[in-house]
Amino acid sequence: MASDQENSQDANAPDDTSEKEITRGITIMKSIIRDRDKAVTYNVNWNADNQLIGSNAAKLASYIGTLVCMHIPITATRWSNKELGSAKDKIWTEILRSFNIEDTTIRKKYILQLAGKRHRGWRTFLTNKYLKDKEKKFVEYDPEYPVKYAIFITEEEWVAFVAQRRDENFKKVSATNRERASNPTYAYKKGRLGYARLEEKIKEARVGKDGTVRDDVQHIYDECETLSQSISTAEDQENRSVLSRALNVPEYPGRVRGKGHGCTPTSLYKNPRRRNPSNQEVMETLQALQAQVLQLQKDNERYRCMEKCSSQLKETSEKASINCQNKFPEGISSCQLYLSSPTYRLVGKGKVHNTSGDLLHHRPLPDGHLKVSVDVVLDKDALLPIPDIVSETTFLRDAIGSFVAWPLDLIFIDDETPTKPASKDKGILRHNESVASQKEVFAQGSQQLSQKIGSRQKNKRDLPVTSLPKKGAFVPRYQISLETLVDSSDMATAGAIRLLDMEEDIFGYSCTETIGKEDLEHIFRHQELGVGVIHTYIRFLYDNFMRGNDQLSNRFRFVSSSLVNKALICREPDSCREYLVKRFMASSTNNLYLWPYNSGCHWLLLAIDPLKEVVYFLNSIDGEWTNYPDMKQLVDTSIKVFRSQRQARVPRTKSSNITWIKVQCPLQCNGIDCGYFVMRFMREIINMNQIEIPITYFDEYKCAHYTRLQLEQIKEELCQYFIEKRLII
Repeated sequence: MASDQENSQDANAPDDTSEKEITRGITIMKSIIRDRDKAVTYNVNWNADNQLIGSNAAKLASYIGTLVCMHIPITATRWSNKELGSAKDKIWTEILRSFNIEDTTIRKKYILQLAGKRHRGWRTFLTNKYLKDKEKKFVEYDPEYPVKYAIFITEEEWVAFVAQRRDENFKKVSATNRERASNPTYAYKKGRLGYARLEEKIKEARVGKDGTVRDDVQHIYDECETLSQSISTAEDQENRSVLSRALNVPEYPGRVRGKGHGCTPTSLYKNPRRRNPSNQEVMETLQALQAQVLQLQKDNERYRCMEKCSSQLKETSEKASINCQNKFPEGISSCQLYLSSPTYRLVGKGKVHNTSGDLLHHRPLPDGHLKVSVDVVLDKDALLPIPDIVSETTFLRDAIGSFVAWPLDLIFIDDETPTKPASKDKGILRHNESVASQKEVFAQGSQQLSQKIGSRQKNKRDLPVTSLPKKGAFVPRYQISLETLVDSSDMATAGAIRLLDMEEDIFGYSCTETIGKEDLEHIFRHQELGVGVIHTYIRFLYDNFMRGNDQLSNRFRFVSSSLVNKALICREPDSCREYLVKRFMASSTNNLYLWPYNSGCHWLLLAIDPLKEVVYFLNSIDGEWTNYPDMKQLVDTSIKVFRSQRQARVPRTKSSNITWIKVQCPLQCNGIDCGYFVMRFMREIINMNQIEIPITYFDEYKCAHYTRLQLEQIKEELCQYFIEKRLII
């Protein structure tokens, strides 16, 4: 009986809850381990902000938590501690074995940051579970060792962890943070789901389980909608998220409110992280500044020396200072400019000013010199006989359009045949002469062709045999002819223009292109080209290759550089995007859109296939498309809008995958040929009649650099087009 009573009392006694653990077991993700042993891996997805999303996102996050518990001790107080490097690498390696993630720096950084977040959560859980009572106050007695988590925590680690958490400084920080987070005005209601999986659903994150929305929350949601329509992330300089603005609260460092884990101000606003320079960088900057100061001192000393030499010039009478020489006719005459060192050669053309009372920059001309205006430079490396101390000009190429002093014995009126002093070498050395100087000889050799077109001069004196081009040498006949036409027409005067009609089929709209004298001068002198010349060559390609050829006209199209360029992209991005989308929508089959893009000081070519969402990048200076972020963002956005308007279905994994291909095209060797390269790129692409451009460029045109002859051929086509269209006459 006694025994039965004792058994009855034991049966009715309440359970001992002192050692009762939570009903949930330890998360060790055995299913992932089993699948890993079977060589099964999981795919994960990422959104536009490089945040983890998709069906396997929660599984990966939980697995990261398990790995953190296994490899990172709970006594680690700073996640950035270098001693944790090997453990972090092991976590990353284990994740790569089970999940299909690119082994890149940005992905590894995101995963390890998420691991650090899980580690803080793990330590907080242990603190709240074993070191605090129901009122969230630290207990006075020594907490027992959590046997349940013995596979993760040793007894020594537990003792050290308890000591860390009982530190008075930690208690103060914990109390401050608890007070700050105790009563949020707009409480987050979606648990572990996270903002990355609630993208563009800010209001839903604040909706309770009963589905009701508070009025003040609705007001904030409406404010977010208004701000999102009026603020552009790319133009935002305040670096505050839409939600922070709507709530009127500060943005905490290292995160963006309403975006979730992994999205930082640096990644969202594309602002480079500022850091203090290292000692080595400071020393390099200091050395560079010292070198600049030394160079300035040298230039200043040189300037003073030139001033002194100028002031010591022999003072002559008023008549002598006028420098009106009998050898030259009075007034302004066209002339050729020569230099005698290092070889006797023709270096430029201009006009000699032999007028009474003429001064050079308000100073008397040196003895034996005349005032000359430079019009054409034939030797780009030629130095001025006397450097210009006012404009600090040393090279002849920098003096185009300005006045300089030139020695009398090196100036020849155009009607004269220059003869060299006996002390000089015989003949002009052709191999030492520049390409531009050779062009001058070609011009002399083609004098009869120029006479037929516009000069009408009779009884011209035959040129010496030594001045004629070599047999088989290239003669730019159309350039010579066009230059002659320009000189004999009103285009020779400043401000004269010609208008070229551009049909709607070329750029998608009808327009008129303006060609000025300076545009033609750029071609003749082989200088940097403007948009007028580029568009004229596009009209040439359309008329000579595509007009009447349905296959080519349906396959290739052009984008206007006047409507989409760097200046307009920065000032009116919406109008640029609308034009590109409208241009893409004009076709129903695969098209390749050729867009000569001007970055402000450089031409490059984009060949865009909007249906396949492929962009071919042809840059003659071997630069990357990342150097042009505004241009790339515009193209990517336009293709996405085009995709949306044609209601194309794209897999989620490829929704932001627009393919950019850097084509290994020929490269320029100077700073002025980019426009000529772009024109030749367009011609060769159309001539090959292929939508897809090989990454190593076309075999038929593959080369490291275009020769000057290849560029001259493009100029010849352009000049011939001007003549045949009678644009000058």
